[in-house]
Parts: sequence; C-alpha cells; structure tokens
Amino acid sequence: MINTKFQINHIAIYALVLLSIISIFVFTPLSSKPFSAFQNYPCQSSSSTNTTDIAISSGDELETALAGASMENKTVIIAVVNKAYVEGDEPLLDLFLDSFWLGEDTRGLVNHVLLVTVDQTSYERCRFLRLHCYKLQTDGVDFDGEQLYMSQDFIKMMWSRTLFLLDVLKRGYSFIFTDADVMWLRNPFPRLNTSFNETIDIQISTDQFNGNDRSETNNINTGFYMIKSNNRTISLFESWYDRRNKSIGLKEQDVLVNMLHEGIFRELGLNTRFLNTLYFSGFCQDSRDIRAVTTVHANCCRTISAKVADLMAVIHQWKRFRTNNTATYGMLKHVACNNSWKDFKVGK
Repeated sequence: MINTKFQINHIAIYALVLLSIISIFVFTPLSSKPFSAFQNYPCQSSSSTNTTDIAISSGDELETALAGASMENKTVIIAVVNKAYVEGDEPLLDLFLDSFWLGEDTRGLVNHVLLVTVDQTSYERCRFLRLHCYKLQTDGVDFDGEQLYMSQDFIKMMWSRTLFLLDVLKRGYSFIFTDADVMWLRNPFPRLNTSFNETIDIQISTDQFNGNDRSETNNINTGFYMIKSNNRTISLFESWYDRRNKSIGLKEQDVLVNMLHEGIFRELGLNTRFLNTLYFSGFCQDSRDIRAVTTVHANCCRTISAKVADLMAVIHQWKRFRTNNTATYGMLKHVACNNSWKDFKVGK
C-alpha cells in the first residue's frame, strides 16, 4: 500500500514537471527581431523613454523614430537612402555602416542614426539591419531606382528631402545630415561646435575650402552639415523650400548657394561656419592628412557604382593606416568617379 502511494506521488510529480516544460514552449514568445548579418550594428533604445511612449500612443511615426534615435540634447544623425543604395554586390549603405564600425570612436553613433527610406525595399533592409528607420511618403513618386545626378527625379528627391528636414527642425530636433556616401572615419563632434550655449546655427561642408571658416565665398555642399533647431534655421528652410518652383533645373544645393550669395543667411541672422576639407574631406578636394581627416564624401562623382568603387579604396587605405599607422592620404585618383562624368548631360 505504501509502495502504491509512493508511486502515485511520483507520477503526480512527473506530470507537474512535464506540464511545466510544455508551458515554457507553448507560452514563451519567440523573438520578433530577425537575424541580421550585421550584428555589429544593433541600435539601443534612446533615453527619451517618455517621449517615445507619447509618440507611440499618438500614432506619430516620425516623432517615434526621432525620439528613438535622439541624443539627450535632441540631436539626431539623418541619412536618406533608396533601393539603389541597399542592393548590389557592395551596397553603398553597407560601406556607410562599415565606416562607423571601422572608424575611431564612431560605433556608438550608429544608435543615433535615423535612416530615412523613400521606398519599401530600402525600408525593409533598414528594418532587417535593426537600425532606426522611417519611411518617407513621397506622394506617389517612385524613387526606387538610381537617381542620376541632375536628372528630374534626382531634383525631386532632393526637394522632398529638404521638406522632410524642415519638418524635423520644426519638431525641435537639431541634426547632422549626412549623405550615405560619406565615410565616418572619426567622430565628428569634437571638430564641430556642439555647445548649445554658442550661437552657431549651421556648420556645413565645402567642396573647396578657401581657408576662412566664416567666408561666404566657400563652395558649400549639402551632403554633410550640422544644424541647430531654432527660428532662424526654420526660416532658412522655409525660404529655401519656397524657391523650388522658381528654380527649374536647379538642384536644392544650387538654390541654397544662391541664397547664401544673396545675403539671405545674414538677413536671417544666421551664424554660419564652413567646414575645412582638411577634416571634412571629399573627392572634390581631398584632405592632405589622414591623421586629421574625420569624414570623406564621394562628392564630384555621378554614379553609385563609381562612388562604391572609389570609397572602397578609401576604406582599404584607412584599414592600412589603422594597422601600421604609415599610410599616406590624398594620393587616391578617384578613377571611377572621374570616369563617371564622361558623356554627362544635364537632365539626362
């Protein structure tokens, strides 16, 4: 009789253990995050928890995305991509992200990058990589393919970008805007005036730097700049976007250059700093010192394939420098980008 009771008790215990195991498999949710080949780029949540919660409850997707990527001072890093940037054997987006991984003091900055996508393919790629993502609605315009320099769709996409960035400023977010063909080899913040007690409103890269970081004769490039959200910069972007229909055949950068030369920046009271190509380099004017260079922009280049080819050469040179500290800089010929201008015609 005792043995029977003993057996019954053991059977009951075994049954309870079995039910516990089954409940673990049945009721434990699987992870919703896909496996990413780029495990080096996981984005962590921003400290702005309350802001994010409010944005989610209100259904404002842009506010949610901005709050998730924001630094404590409401500053984000913004890049815009489409399908052409995420496909191919060596996608330009991959090079962009690799530069953060290989750069000095740049890995943590990926947590503050908001990738703005203009089509479903690039949006899905962004989500797969577990980045901060936002899909920009473009009023039915198809930006899937490569937008060649100065084509009509290229110009439309640039103006869509300007309108979006105006919205960001109006929400109180300051930002660094960076093209995806900019390699972040070092953390740029030490080279930028980031004190919000200072009055610098916009710090913008140049194709050629004339030696004076306050001179309005510098040839500016909108592929990399830092801008503070305030009434002056909002007014600048409103005036800039309002000129789009009166500037047929001009890209948005050309319009901003005209506004600078017309004195609009001074009329608005903007304090502007023009960035030295020694630190914020580009193919138009290479930095002379790899020990100083912070970012490298594939400007003065027409096609994505050419940008990828010549930026890969930059990355390889950077790796050699990081390995042996002896590599030179400024000697690259940018052959692919130079060849990309053959038979170039405006609007084609």
